[in-house]
Amino acid sequence: MTQVALTKSLKDLQDKRVIAADQPLSIVTAAKDKRWRIADPSLRFWLAFVESSCGDVERGRGDLALARITAGFEAWRGRAIEPVVRASLERLLPDEQWPAVNRLGGWWPRNNTPEVDLVGADHSPASDVSLVGMIKWRSKGSVTKAEVDALAADATAVPGVTVSTPLVAVCASGRVRDRRITQSWTAADLLNAW
Repeated sequence: MTQVALTKSLKDLQDKRVIAADQPLSIVTAAKDKRWRIADPSLRFWLAFVESSCGDVERGRGDLALARITAGFEAWRGRAIEPVVRASLERLLPDEQWPAVNRLGGWWPRNNTPEVDLVGADHSPASDVSLVGMIKWRSKGSVTKAEVDALAADATAVPGVTVSTPLVAVCASGRVRDRRITQSWTAADLLNAW
């Protein structure tokens, strides 16, 4: 496939909202660090779990398909929910506490280490980063001290972030009880955005 054909195909799939392209959000433009993802959550689930399990189900081994889904679902859900969380927060912000946050995204370098789930900025590319944070979408338990420690360390790698940039968290199961987290949002908060 030629570069022209590939570019046209990717644009067509993007226009139909089958795929989406995400770029790291910071004060530095990093077009080469673009990530492509399946935009449709149902298709994403199908490709991750169902397609590879069809043969097992056809031969009466649905238990193998269920085991595969059970083993990988939490990790899949954590990644799949990130665009939904960002879209919800974009509906909630800017607000009184975050008046300069007009754009939300994530940040990662080319080698994907470290990766920061949430970056709140004035626009893209940013001239000012107002917040950095994490998304933890698990059934039970809040954000741990170790996860906040990791966020504080990883956040300083984001261009435009300093040690004084506020840390935030999104945790489906409840509020975060760590004083270093300036604000946290729950699943209920995100639902209220819609």
